[in-house]
Amino acid sequence: MFVFWGDGSREAMDLVDAIRVRSTENFNWTFIFILAVVFYVYWTEIHKKNYEAVYAGLALYGVHWLYEIANAVIGKVAGYPLWSVSNASTTFILLIGVCWELSMMFSLAGIISFKMLPEDRNRRYLAGKLGKRGISCRLAGALGMALLFALVESFLAGTSNHSFIWVYPWWGVLPVFVTTYIPFFLASNYVPDMEKGRRKAFLITEWTLVGILLLVLIPLGII
Repeated sequence: MFVFWGDGSREAMDLVDAIRVRSTENFNWTFIFILAVVFYVYWTEIHKKNYEAVYAGLALYGVHWLYEIANAVIGKVAGYPLWSVSNASTTFILLIGVCWELSMMFSLAGIISFKMLPEDRNRRYLAGKLGKRGISCRLAGALGMALLFALVESFLAGTSNHSFIWVYPWWGVLPVFVTTYIPFFLASNYVPDMEKGRRKAFLITEWTLVGILLLVLIPLGII
């Protein structure tokens, strides 16, 4: 049921080779429903003036897109990306490593993670036991969410429709946890509490970079 590492098999390579990026062959109406749900969540938070939750969502989602772009570039240069999604598991593949359903989930993941933090986001756990100051609740929350998402990805990698495909035998749960999901949730848990100018600069820079990369690399056929 759970797969913890890629196996480097010919089957995995063939599955990646068969991926049809941005093909509408499997497209259906769930695409619109999921988009409506995401719009509802964001506009509800904006209507309630919960702007910090919106910043958390945008911060993580921007990091997600930068990682997916980098993964697609790796696939182009090295032959295979670090992770992929299969044709059979989705209605629409955006880039070789991310489908519509997964991307929309990540658009909400930052909001969810931020809302799971205690009301006092300066709270620290285990003070005196893990050093004098303990561990920040924001860091603890990021580590916990990263571990959960890494385990879910491990389950997806073991599904019969190959929802996630890991080709390289050195890529799996541990590197996903450390190099991917921890940065995702650090962004959602820390960016909202940045000084206003730094937060604005972070989000503008992040999303400008995403936009430029997509506008340049997609027409060139790189991703």
